[in-house]
Amino acid sequence: MPAFTPDLVFSLTNAAVLPAWLLLVVAPRWGLTRRLVRSGLWPLLLAAAYAALILTHYLGPHAAAGGFGSLAEVRTLFEDPWALTAGWAHYLCFDLCVGLWEVRDAERRGLPPLIVAPALLLTFLVGPVGLLLYAALRQLRPAPQPAAQPAA
Repeated sequence: MPAFTPDLVFSLTNAAVLPAWLLLVVAPRWGLTRRLVRSGLWPLLLAAAYAALILTHYLGPHAAAGGFGSLAEVRTLFEDPWALTAGWAHYLCFDLCVGLWEVRDAERRGLPPLIVAPALLLTFLVGPVGLLLYAALRQLRPAPQPAAQPAA
């Protein structure tokens, strides 16, 4: 079995997230997509990978130099390949969570998956830009209002 290296973990996390995005874009309402991706299972697996990276390579005696107090500290932190890999896993996980929200919100609003697909692709590639596009697209259909409750 090959040793886990930052490059290998980077490749594995990239490969692991691709099927989830493909399911969200191509078949957002399919049962398998609902069970594996929309349930939150896939992002939780990425979160577990991120947590494992942090616990084994950032906390404790193997802590990387750097921090989050300044841009210089962040730059120093990400000079460590394990910290950079953990940061990438963080991006993959959170971008997927944003994509999940977009799909759920679009379904609630009745937006066709084909209309949402470009926003999902951009969310996957350049997260915040996809979120901005989806924020504009969701204005096409207002959210359904809950039924009024009869007076008691």
